[in-house]
Amino acid sequence: MILTPSHFTAVILFAAFASVIFGITQRATAKAMVRYGIYCFVLFLGSVIVASWAMYLIHR
Repeated sequence: MILTPSHFTAVILFAAFASVIFGITQRATAKAMVRYGIYCFVLFLGSVIVASWAMYLIHR
């Protein structure tokens, strides 16, 4: 069985891993780490959605 994720799945995985690392390395307390990790995750996904719509509109 070979795992072949879609582009969006790959972006979600990258956003999750990067957000965990950013949260751990950029904040001192556990609560702040979680909040900052979630914040980074939302920003990653939001920017991907905005960029994909921009590319779609440019392509058309």
